[in-house]
Amino acid sequence: MKKNNPTFLITGGTGFLGCHVARELVKRGIRVKLLDLESLNEPDLWGRVENYVGDVRNKILVERLMEGVDVVIHAAAALPLAKPEEVRSTTIGGTKVILESAWKNKVKRVIYISSTAVYGVPEKHPIFESDERIGVGAYGEAKIEAEKICERARKKGMVVPIIRPKTFIGTGRLGVFQILFDWVRRGCRIPVIGDGKNRYQLLGVEDLVNAIWLTASKPPRVANDTFNIGAKEFETVAEDLTKFFKAVDSDSRVLRTPAKTIKRTLAVLERLNLSPLYAWVYATADRDSFVSTKKIEKKLGWRAKYSNTETLVRTFEWYRKHWKNYEKATGITHRVAWKQGALKIARWVLR
Repeated sequence: MKKNNPTFLITGGTGFLGCHVARELVKRGIRVKLLDLESLNEPDLWGRVENYVGDVRNKILVERLMEGVDVVIHAAAALPLAKPEEVRSTTIGGTKVILESAWKNKVKRVIYISSTAVYGVPEKHPIFESDERIGVGAYGEAKIEAEKICERARKKGMVVPIIRPKTFIGTGRLGVFQILFDWVRRGCRIPVIGDGKNRYQLLGVEDLVNAIWLTASKPPRVANDTFNIGAKEFETVAEDLTKFFKAVDSDSRVLRTPAKTIKRTLAVLERLNLSPLYAWVYATADRDSFVSTKKIEKKLGWRAKYSNTETLVRTFEWYRKHWKNYEKATGITHRVAWKQGALKIARWVLR
């Protein structure tokens, strides 16, 4: 990486994560290019970054943007609510285009933002980077294939760190969490699938941004690897949610439900397009889900700053101030609310 005024390209750059990363890089005096299907809608970044609207699968556009780039942060991906063919094409095809162009343009480093979805629904915990990869659905399967492309690029001599974050939230995060926050704001009972005694690790987006910076700035001999990241402090789902409700002064409380019945119901609603909750969400909701972060702590000196509860509270406080701006706009990304469908009826019943 150049010591003076390095240039970073962020794919998925106007998304939830991309904007958080861009702010950190701008503060460090780095020239930032953003590539996304959507234009930049963050006034604080206008004029401070270069925003290019386009598809990560567009080889001509990517080739043009890759010129003069030192580091690529490849976060672009179709989310699970998209059609399976779109998920595969964007995640797998887009990663091929990025790495081929980076190789051609002698880019020094490409950081791939993967997902712990590559582990499927494992039986043992914590999960280590060396554990078997078994994707759930098109999203998890595509992430595994994209990782394999990255690993082949390493064998060619490229520096391609892979980050596998747990579900990350923070200011600006909506999507499935908007449903939770909407219910908490209204004081509804919050159903958990099962008894809520499972441990489900989250991640603060600021901690993810820090991990990305470390993989971008540390020497290749330690950074050119695959890393899990997640919150260090987390309890059971019921305990974390109860602390969260108390911290934000909500009347919400945990409602335990029969796991098998609820999962079957959600599967039917998903097939009928009456619920935004996809298989990866409800299939793991009653299971332990947490990773070991020892590797990145030891090799890169990374430490998680925020616990599950702190991250939930910080994100909700932002949402509580801004929810009216997002009440009507819906879509399938993390930056907008998701249509609740049949869940609206459940929300009314559980008030």
